[in-house]
Amino acid sequence: MNAPFEVLVGRIETLVVDAVVNAANRRLLPGSGVDGSLREAAGPELTKHTARMPALSDGEAVITPAFKAPARFIIHVAAPVWTEPGPEGEKVKGLAGCYTSAIKMAASRAFKSIAFPCLGTGNFGWPRGFACAIAIAACEEAAASAPTLERVVFCCFTEDDAALYRTGLSDA
Repeated sequence: MNAPFEVLVGRIETLVVDAVVNAANRRLLPGSGVDGSLREAAGPELTKHTARMPALSDGEAVITPAFKAPARFIIHVAAPVWTEPGPEGEKVKGLAGCYTSAIKMAASRAFKSIAFPCLGTGNFGWPRGFACAIAIAACEEAAASAPTLERVVFCCFTEDDAALYRTGLSDA
């Protein structure tokens, strides 16, 4: 494993890293939760920028400047919605793809640090423990092929979520 993994409880929009990952919707329209917080930190330029971008498929990633937010860039990913109809395996593949795509994008730009929220666990309805296990497995695998990545942060909103990540990482 190349990158050291870190778990913290905090606000992702305050982190100073090369890239923060945004839990976006497929059309990159302003939303609530992580997306709303990042847009508020970045300022109106972010929404103007994403309004011109094409829609995302599940697991796909695109990058924008972070504008006024402290991170250098924002990598936007679209996680599948847990409660939407469809095969569970495809949903798992889509959620894992969010992490993999973001790390590949970070590696292609020689980023040293990236921070993820608990993707899919808010409005998208994923069971927290299940989503956490997918996140850890996908990030460990993708980070092994990202030699410049020195820091992968799982930024959790609650201590309960952070405990899931700490346990998952210690079991890995």
